[in-house]
Amino acid sequence: MYDDLFIGGRWRKPATSERISVISPHTEEPIGEVPHASPADVDRAVQAARAAFDEGPWPRLDVDERIAAVERLAALYAEHTDEMADLITAEMGSPRSFSRMGQATGAVAQMYLNIDLARDFPWVERRLGLFGDAHIRRAPVGVVAAIVPWNVPQFLIMPKLIPALLAGCTVVVKPAPETPIDAMWLAEMLDEIGLPEGVVSILPGGRETGEALVRHPGVDKVAFTGSSATGQRIAAICGEQLKRVSLELGGKSAAIILDDADIDHTVEQLRTASLMNNGQACVAQTRILVSPRRHDDVVDGLATMMSGLNVGDPADETTDIGPLVSQRQQQRVLGYIRSGVEEGARIVVGGTDSPRDRGWYVRPTLFADATNKMTIAREEIFGPVLTVLTYHDEDDAVRIANDSDYGLAGSVWTADTAHGLQIAARIRTGTYGVNMYTLDTTMPFGGFKKSGIGREFGVEGLSEYVELQTTICAEPLS
Repeated sequence: MYDDLFIGGRWRKPATSERISVISPHTEEPIGEVPHASPADVDRAVQAARAAFDEGPWPRLDVDERIAAVERLAALYAEHTDEMADLITAEMGSPRSFSRMGQATGAVAQMYLNIDLARDFPWVERRLGLFGDAHIRRAPVGVVAAIVPWNVPQFLIMPKLIPALLAGCTVVVKPAPETPIDAMWLAEMLDEIGLPEGVVSILPGGRETGEALVRHPGVDKVAFTGSSATGQRIAAICGEQLKRVSLELGGKSAAIILDDADIDHTVEQLRTASLMNNGQACVAQTRILVSPRRHDDVVDGLATMMSGLNVGDPADETTDIGPLVSQRQQQRVLGYIRSGVEEGARIVVGGTDSPRDRGWYVRPTLFADATNKMTIAREEIFGPVLTVLTYHDEDDAVRIANDSDYGLAGSVWTADTAHGLQIAARIRTGTYGVNMYTLDTTMPFGGFKKSGIGREFGVEGLSEYVELQTTICAEPLS
């Protein structure tokens, strides 16, 4: 239970009495409450961030001092990864095995990876130009609005907050209303490490809060992860204001299974690549492309795997699939399953009947006899639903994989790695796997087409939070 908001690095009373109640997706019982930040709270937070950036010490510290502050946060956070994993599981239903590694531990790893990047980053670079010495300075972009979704909340806060802090920016974080408690606990840690006033604010809230933050004239850059529809609106607002923006948006990734692939290995790998986090992952490999020659083998293998998944309490270490984050999300996914049947696809396993008496659960569902024109093959479902599509030859497989508004992730499965790389080069997507799919957080991550603008992770992710300033000197420095 939280009564105050973390505004400008201090706990302050909210401007209104509005609250966010967090409901367990497993028990459907309340698990906590936090204040709902209003536009007035947004204004206070941005003004504090603006003052801290324009007049405060943070952007003017030596980078080693900012690194030391982030190191304190990483060390403190690392002491509580199990508790953070449990909290995220309780908030949004992620199986604890995934929450521990993919959520909390992953957040700590990102802090340390960015610290290492910051030590070697070319903050100031000297070049010989046409007219003499030129000094290229990578300056902090300014006040950053970081807006994150509910599916991997801490893991998606970190590639925005940490690079921004290391670059010398000040940051206002808006977590999703479904998962605000973990962000408030992060605020407690930030308070404990003692950042200068105004450097970080954390404001839980919904759409109105987010819009006020994006539109605020004191914000220099918006970093957003979420749906493509919301990303389009944010991009339009930022375009009006010539405000910097990076967007990590949705996906509808295709896994191309070639005839020479090891089907048992492929199916076992897709267990995670397609169904991680209850299918609530933007990179999930949800379109499974296979030739007629291997179609039945793949469908049978996927059906056996999905039928054997343990659906239940996400706090149980043996659970594979937990509940979806909210009743609204559950009903959304069930609506997609119904649309698949209505449009002529065949349910192999799963369906719309509930696997449990209580909680926002959806059965892992596999469709066959589908086409790439169907809704289930074109729209991001964000649940444990996979669709098998048939291709005629490799060119047709590439065509189907690219026949999407999205371009975030994808994979190819083959006995010939070199040939897999050739297939990868033909797919219009930001990340790709050959005989695997996972995120490498040392490498740039982002999408083509409606899957986003900009990159997170790696040196490219840190570069999103700097502006290039060129200074030309009439005489060289000695």
